[in-house]
Amino acid sequence: MGEKQGNTAGQANDSTSRADLAKRHRRDFVRAFSNMSQIAVLMLACVLIGVFLGKFLDEKLGTTPWLLLICSLLGVAAAIKSIYDMAGR
Repeated sequence: MGEKQGNTAGQANDSTSRADLAKRHRRDFVRAFSNMSQIAVLMLACVLIGVFLGKFLDEKLGTTPWLLLICSLLGVAAAIKSIYDMAGR
């Protein structure tokens, strides 16, 4: 009889550890998905701000397409630096 009680306690521990493991995997997945989403939005925002700023300045100053190219590249550089900073956290 003592063995049966030990087995049921062991089974309870196994199911508890499986539930904890599933929760941990779910939490890790959500955290990874959140980080990837943040990176995607950050890159998109930096590049779009550079493009729109360059386009606006080109129209105002008549320097088409030079400021668009320069600001787009600055937007890409800002996105890369932001990702590098995020990786350092």
